[in-house]
Amino acid sequence: FPQNGTKKFWDFMRTHDSVSILIFNTSRQCFVVVKQFRPAVYMCEVERRHPELFKNQDKESFSPVEDPLPAVVGVTYELCAGIVDKPDLSLEEIACEEILEECGYRVPVTNLQKITSYRSGVGVTGSTQTLFYAEVTDQMRTGEGGGQSEEGELIEVVEIPLGDSMKFAYDETLPKTMGVIFSFTWFQNNIAPKL
Repeated sequence: FPQNGTKKFWDFMRTHDSVSILIFNTSRQCFVVVKQFRPAVYMCEVERRHPELFKNQDKESFSPVEDPLPAVVGVTYELCAGIVDKPDLSLEEIACEEILEECGYRVPVTNLQKITSYRSGVGVTGSTQTLFYAEVTDQMRTGEGGGQSEEGELIEVVEIPLGDSMKFAYDETLPKTMGVIFSFTWFQNNIAPKL
């Protein structure tokens, strides 16, 4: 495409829109987030620590790492989330399904509050993500969560105490998505003053 008289090329991927959910457990005053392995994060960390492996390499001649990094370098903290790939369901219904599958809480659609929608992956995908807020209680937990193993999901449910949440959000040693930081800040500005 031409931009200011210069011909430009850009790689992009077409992908699904998605939903994410900030979950707050009112019984224990904590946020419920998930941890999972992300191959792209792992490979970025491999490249950062071993840039020589990526010099003059293509997919035909890529050499395996002799001393691979532990898988934990590819694990990130994230909001419960999922892709929008069921046209017969509303965004809210998809969000409720994801909360049950990933975190084990049965949440009625009426308990969701839409926070906002925004573009995610603007450099590569440009898809839309819709962020919701849901309050849960211990009594609403009907399962362990963890995702759907038949889809290859391996998700760990993690609780972040409210009092530690902002320290957690800005701790750079704990890899996390921007959604975690943004939603914890949104909570501090919009929900915490009413507690």
